[in-house]
Amino acid sequence: MSQFNRFAFATLLATAAFVASGGLQAAGQAVAAEEAAAANGAEAAIPFANRGGVRDWEAVGDDKLYIQDAQRKWYLATLAMAAPDLPFATNIGFETKGVDRLDKFGIVVIAGTRYPLKSLVNSGPPPAKPKK
Repeated sequence: MSQFNRFAFATLLATAAFVASGGLQAAGQAVAAEEAAAANGAEAAIPFANRGGVRDWEAVGDDKLYIQDAQRKWYLATLAMAAPDLPFATNIGFETKGVDRLDKFGIVVIAGTRYPLKSLVNSGPPPAKPKK
């Protein structure tokens, strides 16, 4: 039996086992669970936060921050403590722990002071500012 025939036979057996074990249904359930978690405001993460993954941000008060990623999805970040400089900040920084992904274990740097995140959840866009 040639090398190619062995590979084709092994691939065919693996595919049959995957389908027989309900692999397609399990994959569909995993995708549905991930979409439901995103819709319910579950904890989220922004990939490549230090390499162009963050497109925009907007402060709301001194402990909440809306962050937009490169795909234009919005997230609501809640700081673990109030940052008095946040409403007046013109630039901020993000620190990630080990991997280049901002999540609830990340840190927001405002005016040289580090503020840990309490949560980072999926959100809609920030509320519109009232007209004066």
